[in-house]
Amino acid sequence: MIYQKEHYFHTFQVDVPLMDRLLKEALRSGGDYSDLYFENTAYGNLVLRDGAVAAGGNHIDFGVGIRVLSGERTGYAYSESIAPADMLACARAAAAIAPETAVIGDRGDHYVTAESNGSRMVKRHFRGEPNPAADRYPMRQPWSDGEMSAFLPFLQGLEAAIRQRDNRIVKVMATLAFQVTDLLMYNSLGELKFDTRPMGSVSVSVIFQQGGRVENKSTSRSFRCGAEMLTDTLVEEIAVQVTSGIDAQFEARRPKGGVMNVVMGAGASGILLHEAMGHAFEADFNRKGTSIFSDRMGDRICPKGISILDDATIKGNRGALNFDDEGVPGQKTYMVEDGILTSYLHDRISARHYGVSPTGNGRRESFRYAPIPRMRATYMESGGADPADIIASVPAGIFVDEFANGQVKIGEGDFTFYVKSGFLIENGRLTAPVKDINIIGNGPEALRNIVAVGNDLRVDPGAWLCGKEQSVPVSCGIPTVLVHGLTVGGE
Repeated sequence: MIYQKEHYFHTFQVDVPLMDRLLKEALRSGGDYSDLYFENTAYGNLVLRDGAVAAGGNHIDFGVGIRVLSGERTGYAYSESIAPADMLACARAAAAIAPETAVIGDRGDHYVTAESNGSRMVKRHFRGEPNPAADRYPMRQPWSDGEMSAFLPFLQGLEAAIRQRDNRIVKVMATLAFQVTDLLMYNSLGELKFDTRPMGSVSVSVIFQQGGRVENKSTSRSFRCGAEMLTDTLVEEIAVQVTSGIDAQFEARRPKGGVMNVVMGAGASGILLHEAMGHAFEADFNRKGTSIFSDRMGDRICPKGISILDDATIKGNRGALNFDDEGVPGQKTYMVEDGILTSYLHDRISARHYGVSPTGNGRRESFRYAPIPRMRATYMESGGADPADIIASVPAGIFVDEFANGQVKIGEGDFTFYVKSGFLIENGRLTAPVKDINIIGNGPEALRNIVAVGNDLRVDPGAWLCGKEQSVPVSCGIPTVLVHGLTVGGE
């Protein structure tokens, strides 16, 4: 949502003259640039475990972060009070930038950090006030309209729908979590941005028992919208997904390992793209020389026809942004176009370092953190191959339906991911279900070894959370993709 600016001025009890005064105080030691980030987030959650309410509640997070950039250093301080005297003290704390690249103090309500940023601030202006007609996440039914108990029938109906689908279910936990964040951003370039970001997430975890064996499965849905997301259609989608494939899970075995062809299924397996490639495209890693792609701009890094992008423009998507957390408009950024590396993901600092415009990827967990380059919705565009034909082309290999935990070395590009579900491919057909295997490879090599891309891109609607010093909501996606020469860790 984008309300009138008076809503945000009232929420944070500020006006432009007061904010100008704060910026002047922040720059009193001669900084190049300063910005203010006001946040008011209302959180709510309700947990149903085996039909009984197990947890629930509401809380508020409220405060302001003030950043100063001066030459090679960044100073950052925050305050949980918006009393003018406290905010001025916070601005003075941010101005007191130390030369060390370390935490330099905890001054009561003001937490101060200093770090090298490697450049002066880019002097690109993003003028104009936000346009409500361009809002990417309207709320038709605000989360605050009803009491928490009003959401209980939805979770009860969801649990009932799940249990009706399989008599092997022994436990169900269903969770609804939501938040609404008012943001006001103002900087020393005179840019004023404001935004209200909703988020609703429904997740379920189910335990199945058959004989002496136990299996579990989880799924989630998350969107930037209001309580209008809580529909009968959503109940059915979640119930179907969390109970599908359980027979295969009980039958699954660990296969023989080795180097082989791997087909990644459309949708959730895009987490490998996010982790193994996406982080290596974030500009801070490249600016500091720690990414495997630091010196590859303009190079061909995968076959022609492959494009990889990070997108803030998908309406209602978990990774959608009207503006990033530096007030830069959200946009669609191609990192790879037709196989060529064409852009990193930039905040304002890295954009100045490279002499380009920011890409709207400056993000932060809350007002307690300075922004850094982060992904939004990261995916590979569809290719021209039919998914069934891709599988039929593989004489022997593995089809991966969903990945779980993984580890990535940004500098070397090496990755390891645990396979949550998948199948053997034998003579072009999916045969035995598999479990307890790892997919091991190298990001740049995997990109080079893509041999087929399906026409079935799916951006997964799950409640993905990315941790990189701070946690932010993201989404990921991929079409069906065939990669040669990945190592499968099995028997």
